Amino acid sequence: MAGLFISFEGTEGGGKSTQVGLLAERLRQLGHRARVLREPGGTPIGEEIRHLLKHHPSNEVMMPEAELLLMNASRAQLVLEVIRPALTAGEIVLCDRFYDSTTAYQGYGRQLDLSLVKSVIDFAVGRTRPNLTLLLQVPTEVSEARRQARQAATSGPRDRFEEADRAFFRRVEHGFQQIADAEPERVRVVDATQGIEFVHDDIWRLVAPHLTP
Repeated sequence: MAGLFISFEGTEGGGKSTQVGLLAERLRQLGHRARVLREPGGTPIGEEIRHLLKHHPSNEVMMPEAELLLMNASRAQLVLEVIRPALTAGEIVLCDRFYDSTTAYQGYGRQLDLSLVKSVIDFAVGRTRPNLTLLLQVPTEVSEARRQARQAATSGPRDRFEEADRAFFRRVEHGFQQIADAEPERVRVVDATQGIEFVHDDIWRLVAPHLTP
């Protein structure tokens, strides 16, 4: 039996990680095998790349082109090592970000050539594409406020992406909207300004039709 691949997308502060966890728990309670992954990361190699991209003290000088290639190096490893075998085994794969984030962040946000971005993504993932993508959408101002609150509440390592300016995140937000407009059957928009349980209920209504009894 073929598995089901669901990706979660959106700008910072949209609550993706929380909603991935809630959906995984509900699926498991119903007897489904749900595997939770994140990007960049999800494999030992990918987690090393994640640290380099987000937290390493020397990454302030990282060029957008290097960022694009590192993102997709992590992604290629994840697809081949984890995602394809899990789908072949009939699992439900829930991924906190996938290639739409690269289009939005490195394409629109960093303003790299979109056709070049697409070609690198295509090389990394091949035919492995999400069956459903949930775009958790919040306005830039809400995202910014949530990022600031999160940074104030934690003493964890700095996150290079969260250090970007408002203009960058506006471009990212626009990029996600362009992606949703281009693929409305795959990419479903969820209002993430609602309370956590309301967002989860909206997500469940979108996921349930994809599940086999």
